[in-house]
Amino acid sequence: MCKKTLVLGASVRPDRYSNIALWRLSANNQEVVAIGRFSGEVAGVIIETGKPLYENVDTICLYLSPRHQEEYYQYILSLNVRRVIFNPGTENLELVALLKENNIEAELACTLVLLSTGQY
Repeated sequence: MCKKTLVLGASVRPDRYSNIALWRLSANNQEVVAIGRFSGEVAGVIIETGKPLYENVDTICLYLSPRHQEEYYQYILSLNVRRVIFNPGTENLELVALLKENNIEAELACTLVLLSTGQY
């Protein structure tokens, strides 16, 4: 089942987990959009900057440290997603609570593990 996914905190650097996630999501035939600090392209996915208005996003895979997340709180809520995956190092209880208040699933997990085990 294809779920449109936003990788928030995407990087063109091949040593970054967000970069690997872009490759693996694409390889698993997921529709992927991406936002990073710098624009670029990974696995055929254009990394945009800012806060573009994407439609029909099911899942956000978060790759931003908690100190960089607050500026995206309202943006995340505005996308009306079903879930946000907090990858290792991105855990943020304040954002988890905000998501739950807005009936958005907060999942503390690793996108790469979910993909490799068929649980994505």
